[in-house]
Amino acid sequence: MSYQTSSYRSTNSLAVISLIFGICCWFVLPLIGAIVAVVCGHLARAEIRRAEPGTVEGDGLAIAGLVLGYVHLALALLAIVFVVAFLLLGFGIGLHSLHW
Repeated sequence: MSYQTSSYRSTNSLAVISLIFGICCWFVLPLIGAIVAVVCGHLARAEIRRAEPGTVEGDGLAIAGLVLGYVHLALALLAIVFVVAFLLLGFGIGLHSLHW
């Protein structure tokens, strides 16, 4: 008789949380969700690297959460820059045209 040893592999919880918040930041929690996704994604990847090889899964989930979070933060920053530029330039042009 041969016995096979079963290797128990678990998925990192922080990686799952990172992916969930990465998805939620696009629909429910705009800024907070992106920050949580990025922080949890980095923590998950660090935990996965420190674990014994082959025992903890979820690196792909963590990367997906990181990408979703970082892209959302970059687009939010870009939107803020455009709004500030529009307010500064738009009001400057508007006030300038009021002077006869």
